[in-house]
Amino acid sequence: MTYQFDFGAVLQYWPLFLQGVETTLLMSFWSTLAGFVMGVGCAIARSSGGPLLRRVVGAYVEVIRNTPLIIQSYFLIFGLSSVGLTLSILTGAILALVINITAYTCEIVRAGIESVPRSQREAGECLGLSPFQVYWHIILVPALERVYPALTSQFVLLMLVTSLLSAVGTEDLFGIAGNIQALTFRNFEVFVVLWVVYLAMSALVRGAFALAGKFMFVRKRKLGTLL
Repeated sequence: MTYQFDFGAVLQYWPLFLQGVETTLLMSFWSTLAGFVMGVGCAIARSSGGPLLRRVVGAYVEVIRNTPLIIQSYFLIFGLSSVGLTLSILTGAILALVINITAYTCEIVRAGIESVPRSQREAGECLGLSPFQVYWHIILVPALERVYPALTSQFVLLMLVTSLLSAVGTEDLFGIAGNIQALTFRNFEVFVVLWVVYLAMSALVRGAFALAGKFMFVRKRKLGTLL
């Protein structure tokens, strides 16, 4: 039997696909923003904090990095509701993504911070810079420059793994695609459209990060080494 392709039957639901893209990008944006801020804070705490703080942050990082995101999301959305703390599915999904990406961002940024030579820090102190100026200009900004490509890849991956959270009921792109499958019975065509849309979204997100990096890291822009 010859299979008859019918992309028209799938593409007529383009408003639903757009709704899924919007939800996916919304989840990715807020998760990336919050995860970056919290991840940098955790990296600073783990590299420069007291012994107890380093152990607490280190335990958090290990627990999150060694458990599946889907389990974390089930715990936040369905587990907490069992004890009376109810979150909406979208809120719980974004919170799960934030908690997850924070741990990975922490380790990436921490590696960048620890890669800054001590002699570079001492040079800043010899120039009469304050401790804050030394940490900001000599340690943190150069560290973020070094790990920016790795952070970009991690945040693009975050956007892609939002598809997992359709399992808890999010109406992201993958979740919407499942509904369209049920309506059209055109599995092959739906997955081809998904493939193309996810590729386009990845290129869009990576391009946005490249553009942002040109504004944030002037030295790398001048050297032409950004991403």
